[in-house]
Amino acid sequence: MTKLEGNGRWGGKMLLTEHQEKYDQRDRTVLGKPSADELRLIRDSILLPHLMTMLQRSIDEVSRSQITMHNVMARFMRAVLDRANLESFNTKRELKKRNIKILSDRTQDDIVYNRYVCRGYEDTFGMTREVMRAEIGKNLAKAVDSILNPSQE
Repeated sequence: MTKLEGNGRWGGKMLLTEHQEKYDQRDRTVLGKPSADELRLIRDSILLPHLMTMLQRSIDEVSRSQITMHNVMARFMRAVLDRANLESFNTKRELKKRNIKILSDRTQDDIVYNRYVCRGYEDTFGMTREVMRAEIGKNLAKAVDSILNPSQE
């Protein structure tokens, strides 16, 4: 036992009131279902890798083809792929900031299920292939529009 342990001065924390409140809330995790915005982030993080794969395959296909303007088309698709890649990076960063993890996926009866953990709350997120195709089409159209009309962002 040292001299400082027995005198009682070092037993409590010397914090301001607002710091004490933050310290008390530090260990509390907010359990609960993700918000609609967080579900959108989860959906986007699932769909964007599929979109990037489709774009890469299309780039490879156009590059090998004998189309007259294949170089121009491939460059444009690369620009769209770069936009999708940037959006995917930002989505993953936002998920990490909100403490949301996407764990695994499985397919059953044409529905793709993804497990996720949102601040301790675990659930599955399912989409049919048709819905995935439609959402990927929307994402692709949004990326193309952002390249063609950069002033409207």
